[in-house]
Amino acid sequence: MNRKAKMLLVLTLVFSLALTACGKAEEKAEQPQKPETSAAQEDPNTVVEVSTVVPSDQYLKFDEGETYDKNAVYDQYEKDIGVKITNKWITDTSQFKEKVKMTIASNDLPDFMPVNATQLKELTEADMIMDLTDIYEQYATDQTKEFFQKDGGMQMKSAMFDGKLMGIPRSSNPLYLQFLYVRTDWLKEMNLPEPKTMDDLMKISEAFSKRTENGKSYGLAVSKDPFNVDTGVTGLRAFLNGYHAYENMWIEDGNGNLVNSDIQPEMKNALAALQDMFKKGLIDPEFAVKDAEKEAELIYNNQIGLVYGASWVPAQLVKGAVKDGKVVQEWGVYPIPSVDGNPALNQIGLGADEYYVVAKQAKHPEGFIKLLNQWIVVDNALDPTEDQKIYMYGKDRKEKGNNYWLLSPVRVGNQTDNNGAILPKAIADKDESILETADQRTRYGRAMQYLDGDTSLWWEYLISGPNGAFSIVPKVQEEKLYLQNKFYGAPTPTMADREEILKKKRDEVFFKIIMNQVSVDEFDKFAAEWKKLGGDEMTKEVNEWYADHK
Repeated sequence: MNRKAKMLLVLTLVFSLALTACGKAEEKAEQPQKPETSAAQEDPNTVVEVSTVVPSDQYLKFDEGETYDKNAVYDQYEKDIGVKITNKWITDTSQFKEKVKMTIASNDLPDFMPVNATQLKELTEADMIMDLTDIYEQYATDQTKEFFQKDGGMQMKSAMFDGKLMGIPRSSNPLYLQFLYVRTDWLKEMNLPEPKTMDDLMKISEAFSKRTENGKSYGLAVSKDPFNVDTGVTGLRAFLNGYHAYENMWIEDGNGNLVNSDIQPEMKNALAALQDMFKKGLIDPEFAVKDAEKEAELIYNNQIGLVYGASWVPAQLVKGAVKDGKVVQEWGVYPIPSVDGNPALNQIGLGADEYYVVAKQAKHPEGFIKLLNQWIVVDNALDPTEDQKIYMYGKDRKEKGNNYWLLSPVRVGNQTDNNGAILPKAIADKDESILETADQRTRYGRAMQYLDGDTSLWWEYLISGPNGAFSIVPKVQEEKLYLQNKFYGAPTPTMADREEILKKKRDEVFFKIIMNQVSVDEFDKFAAEWKKLGGDEMTKEVNEWYADHK
């Protein structure tokens, strides 16, 4: 790419940011020389320093005197692998993604940071990040390399551009399921059935909305970012799945081609149902201006008793469920109910929605790989050493619900797990001999503490216990009650350029439909406009990719 082309790219990205606030890459980094051999390669005792950026997570609680900049976890990384971690900036989790966009736009990257797939492509094309092919080959341990091949290497391939490894997938299990959580004490109180169908859910929702315990109540929790899978206790993605509608996925059309799920007829049906719920007062009329935590206050205050979310949602519900050491709310977890006789399918992706990238100017890219290696060692240690316990529990090495593991700046999850098959049985039988992983041992320990009277760990029992979220997973796996996104390549040119704009337009129209500001038929106009605004070209590019990857 010549200098003129680079400058043109810079101007284009800046203009795009100003118009859409999508934070496209602004400046083009100068071509640095290939990193010299680091001192750490010559002397294993030498400490190297690497910078990153950090979201301040509400679930992380510090020991006295510790902060994001100075804590036992950072100290342990420096002691164990000779990597000193510094934070370029720290911001609230809710602002983190926007801050990353601005960091890219200003070309003020830390040594490494997480980005989404579109940003990975943009940074690669702008030559702002490092080709990790040789560095990964040299510094990644055999354990790390094996770890990333458990899915056949699909996640790693998604980070390849022209044969170059431009990022490391922030790996997770693709089977990232959603569930329905319900106030079971209210079901008993009102003599309502457990939700097996969407019709059951609607009846429960109406009944719950008529409660007057603490003022106006509603049926279903919804917030201003309901289609984000990580939204928490106020998401709608699983609700859509109950109508066989899927949020921004590429699915087969029955003729061997891929189509985008956002514009399919099933989506219109789901939106019509949500609009009907809104008109009946089953959804908070102010949901569009409330973030997940603000909306969740209604749950804590006994004003909402139905929520969709991932397996970790009980860790948020506990804020209302346990008061002064007593369990004051009873919750149950259920599979996603369906609108008809066909089972609802959980939508899942590749398991790699984000990637760690290393800035082109980073002096010690090997430091990032060493952090990656160490996380995989510690997170997968069945019997962690006393020093390894610090990464999970802090300097006192005791489980106290502080979630110290959130301090590790590089975190990747296993692409497979058998928690659903192991944990509910182990906890029911109080048999730890069948546990197979460090994660299972930690969760088992928390569940036992809950059963011994520690109500602060109520949430773990609702996740891992005999009737917890994990107990639902084996059936989903065995009966393949999930639908995976068929497109897992790097963003196509039109996707990189138009997808965020199309999502923004989608959310605008969908919110107006849900809030009964426009007719549900506005969906048809949106679908036509989606095609004209780049959707048709994006679909063409996706199918060209699919033809080579079926």
